[in-house]
Amino acid sequence: MKKFLNKPEQFVDEMLEGIYLAHPDKLKYVNNDLRCLVRADSKKGKVGISTGGGSGHLPLFLGYVGDGMIDGCSVGGVFQSPSADQMFEVTKAIDQGQGVLYIYGNYGGDIMNFDMAAEMADMEDIKVLQVVAGEDVASSPKGEEHKRRGVAGIFFVYKIAGAAADKMLSLEEVKRLADKAAANVRTMGVALSPCIVPEIGKPSFTIEDGQMEIGMGIHGEPGIDKGPLKTADETAQILVDKIVKDLPYEKGDEVAVLVNGLGATPKEELYVLYRKVSEILNKAGISVFHVFVGEIATSMEMAGLSLSLLKLDDELKELLAKPADTPFYKQFQL
Repeated sequence: MKKFLNKPEQFVDEMLEGIYLAHPDKLKYVNNDLRCLVRADSKKGKVGISTGGGSGHLPLFLGYVGDGMIDGCSVGGVFQSPSADQMFEVTKAIDQGQGVLYIYGNYGGDIMNFDMAAEMADMEDIKVLQVVAGEDVASSPKGEEHKRRGVAGIFFVYKIAGAAADKMLSLEEVKRLADKAAANVRTMGVALSPCIVPEIGKPSFTIEDGQMEIGMGIHGEPGIDKGPLKTADETAQILVDKIVKDLPYEKGDEVAVLVNGLGATPKEELYVLYRKVSEILNKAGISVFHVFVGEIATSMEMAGLSLSLLKLDDELKELLAKPADTPFYKQFQL
């Protein structure tokens, strides 16, 4: 294992210390706990938005805490859920009297702990609603969408919910719009290499040279097919075909596209793949409103990428276009 570490068990907290030191005007922590991260500022009277999840995925989850997106994040160990107590402390810190919306991925530990945090918040008279994002089409078949993993497409849910909250909409309206975004996004990924959890020190799975795994999850969950490495065009065709058929996306639809690098794939390669994605969508009569290319949700140093499509209507399009400013993500008005 070759990594820039001190002690593996200190990896997450030292990473967080570095983030707070680098962005003191944007981020702070509460309850004397580095893993309870919130905005350094606040917008009075606004619905609070909280997320949480394991480390190892930067800029997901904590990277989207900031203006125009979310207000707080509880941070777990690498690929581990944060605790319910940490989630509750973040909830208290970001509540402005209008309630708090939880947005998080569809993973057992996160669901259990956010449910517990919501119960604790209720005892403090803080109203909490929840949106569980799960859009990975490879993780469960159509008709069983409730079982799907949440992956890079949660970025769109943060963006829509954050813009809605900034418009000072009610908690119920922010949840409705976040649910709408979650229902209209689909993702599928492909991995070329494993990743290493620092405290383990070795890969938890293998992908042989010259091989790729289609549909692998961001924690190394098994995909739907393992085989010889395909070209960028062939890979794009597979991903688009699976995603488009699932919702389905149809001729006349307008979408936002996210081509996400998983940690060790050069941005140049992401654009090579998008070139073919654009061609396929154009032939299908699906127009592209905006393209997001880069590392949005990573898996340590895994080589690979994912493709997400968000089906838009006028309501979602307006919110997606709003500006955002976090230490890890900046967007001008589209």
